Formats: sequence, structure tokens, C-alpha cells
Amino acid sequence: MSSLFSSALGKPSDVRVTGATLWFLPVQTRVPLKFGTETLTSVTCARVRLRLSGRDGRTAEGWGETPLSVQWVWPSPTPYTQRHEALKLFCELLTHAWANYADWGHPLELGHDFSELLLPRLREDFNASQLGDAMPWLAALVCDSAFDLALHDAYGQLHGVPTYDTYGPKYLNRDLADLLQPAAGSSVSFAGKFPADFLRPQRLERLRAWHLVGGLDPLTAADLRGDEPHDAYPVLLSDWIQRDGLKCLKIKLAGNNAAWDYARLLKVGQIAVAHGVEWLTADFNCTVREPAYVCEILDRLRDEQPRLFGMLLYVEQPFPYELAEHPLEVHCVSARKPLFLDESAHDWKLVRRGHELGWTGVALKTCKTQSGALLAACWAQAHGLTLMVQDLTNPMLAQIPHCLLAAHLPTIMGVETNAMQFYPAASAPEAQVHPGLYQRHAGEIDLASIQGPGLGYRLQEISRELPPPAASFGA
Repeated sequence: MSSLFSSALGKPSDVRVTGATLWFLPVQTRVPLKFGTETLTSVTCARVRLRLSGRDGRTAEGWGETPLSVQWVWPSPTPYTQRHEALKLFCELLTHAWANYADWGHPLELGHDFSELLLPRLREDFNASQLGDAMPWLAALVCDSAFDLALHDAYGQLHGVPTYDTYGPKYLNRDLADLLQPAAGSSVSFAGKFPADFLRPQRLERLRAWHLVGGLDPLTAADLRGDEPHDAYPVLLSDWIQRDGLKCLKIKLAGNNAAWDYARLLKVGQIAVAHGVEWLTADFNCTVREPAYVCEILDRLRDEQPRLFGMLLYVEQPFPYELAEHPLEVHCVSARKPLFLDESAHDWKLVRRGHELGWTGVALKTCKTQSGALLAACWAQAHGLTLMVQDLTNPMLAQIPHCLLAAHLPTIMGVETNAMQFYPAASAPEAQVHPGLYQRHAGEIDLASIQGPGLGYRLQEISRELPPPAASFGA
């Protein structure tokens, strides 16, 4: 692979990868979570350790993790087990590719180059060797994200500083003008700009937490089916609100049944008002085919339920995420409410395309790589788009960089965080060290426990026994 940057021009702080190890951690959901036309009842988390070497010969290791949420990254009629095994196999291939990735640089530069130059070829070759549907680009990004996160963590570990302190000119070789292009005809320039210029001067220590109201979640006692779990956690929405002091609810909708969607908004909204919730958002999960569908629901809500309409802070990704195949003009929706790209926001180039089509915000996820999320955040802010950080129901280690991203960016309102709803027990070892991250209090999460170099995992304090590695290459 040829880098976009010559290592001869690098800084003494540059690093290269020398080894990679991959684990798979199975997690069972407490209650089902519906994604579009599919339902998630279990997930495999990919956990990665990368080893780095600096130019002075010092070494360090870093960690990254992401859920391989098959139903979200790869919606398809192909059987779940086939897609699931394909994602795991692709992670194993990435372990080898990252262990043999010999370029020098800063993690943002290395991560950018890997996803621009190598990841597309790896995916193309992988799809050519597989039967059935081609693995989508979103799925490839999610598999890659654990490696990219580990790279950013290891870099901070090597230099003994928090990773977010390394996103300025002291450590980076390239400014944003080498990595981003402004919108055509705009006055934006990235020359001499770095990600640090688009981050908060100081991270927030507490964040408003968005609770996910899934399409299968029982709202009242009348919705109970009798197969709900009997444990220490709430089941009904009102109990969640009261226990966690929730102020923000994200409502999953069907996107193909306007009557059901409107009724769901109304029912959740009534519970929200009765229990002091302040903000709502609606997630149509990529199933809407025409902007008029969303506009009609919003207009009806405005006319019939003005209070609920006022509480609706933004609308999330109603339309298919393949913007090239479905380049819908969505100004009519964004004229009514802020409209956020989520599944479509693979990278800053698609954010730019969404901006052209009328989207006004972008929902960032660390599961599309830390490098990509940072670059998309910079492009979006430079062009006046609003930011949010959305969850992939991140448990265990995956929760920590997810929350850190939101704490360092000026999001529209806090962060979505819902792993404590769907698999709270999975994160028990991590919660011993970071209790404020895995349970919401007064409607917020607390990041005070995230300390130290890298991404602040404090991994040596977390008592988690890992299974045998699925793949390991390099030193």
C-alpha cells in the first residue's frame, strides 16, 4: 500500500503498527431491539488490541471495541447467521491487514489512509470470495472501527497523554486541508486547521443521556406480553424515566406505517409529558421512501399536538442510507425540523452530499471509526451542520470512546446511550471502574472516571476474562 503521506516528512511522535489481536465477545440482550425489519436478540462484540512502535523504539498497546450489529450494518434477506459469520471473518482479515500496515504517522492520518486506500480493496476482494449479498461499506467500516479506536488509544498510551490532546499541530503532520475538501462554492478553508480547532476547549464531565424507546418496548401495562424479564431493571417506559431521571427520549418508528408511527409518537409523548421529559427525537430507521411521508406526520403533530411537536428536537435518518442510489431532496423535511444523517454519514464526503440534498445535521458514531467521526465532525461544523453522537448500543469498552466523542464535541444535546437498557449485565466489570458511564442518574451520565493516557479505559483495573483470541498477528 502506498501512503498519501511520505514517512520521510514525519514527526518524531509518529508511530507504526507492529501487531494486532482480535477477540469475539458474545452478548445476549435482556429485551429485544428492533432495527427496521429485523430484531436484535444477541450481538457479538469485536475487541481489538493493537501494538505500536514509535520512532525512538518505544512500544505501547491500545484497545478498541465495537458491537457487530448485523441487523443495523447489513440489512438483507440473507440469513442472519451467514451475515454474522461474514462480519467475523472480515474482522479476522483486518487483523492481518492492520498487523502488516507498515506506514508511519499519527492515528488520524493512518486511520484515514487505511479507510481510503486499503479498506475498499479488502472489502472488494472479500465480497468476490463470498456467496450471497455483498457486504455493505457500512459493515466494513464497523469492523474496522475497533482497530482504528485501538490505534488512537495506543498512540495516547505511547506518549502518556489523553488521545484528545493529540489532535493539534504538535502531533499531526497534516492539516485538515490535506484530508478534507470544502463544499463547492463555499468560503470554507481547512488550511492551517486541525481537529483540535473543532473540539471543546475542555470536555464535558456530565452529559444528558438519550433513552431509546424501541419499537417493541412496552409503554404501559397493557403492552406487557408476559415474557418480560423479572430482574432489577425497569420494563415500562415510565419506570425507566422515574428511575434514571430521564429528560430525553429517542423514539424508534416503523417508517412504513404512518398510522402506527403517529400513534407511537403520541403515546410516547403523552408518557413523556406526564413524567417531566423535556425532549424527543424520532428515528425512522432508513425505511421511508418519500419525504412527504415524514412531512405529513410532522404537520399532523404540529397541528394536533403542538406541545409534542415543540419537544421534537430533531428527526433522524428516515431515508435509505445509500445516498448515491437514493439522492432524495429533503429540504421540505429540514424546513420543519432539523434532519440528521445517521446511517448515511459514513464519512465527510457523504456528509457533504447530504448537505447538498438538504440535511442539516449529522449523527456521529465511533463505530464508523474514530478517525472518520472526527473528520466528519470538522467538515460538518465548518459548514454549519449540527452534531449529535448516536449509540450502537455500546456495552463494555465500546461505551467509553463513544461517550468521550460526545463530551469533546458541541452536540445538539448530550449523547444517546442505551446499552444499560438492552444488555446491562454485559458491562458489569467495566461498571466497577466507571460506574457513571453504565447507569444514568438525573438523566445524565458521568465521565469523571475516564482518566489517564489514551482513551482513559483504565483497563488494568477492569477484571474481565477474555476468551482465546480469534486471530493474532505480529509482535
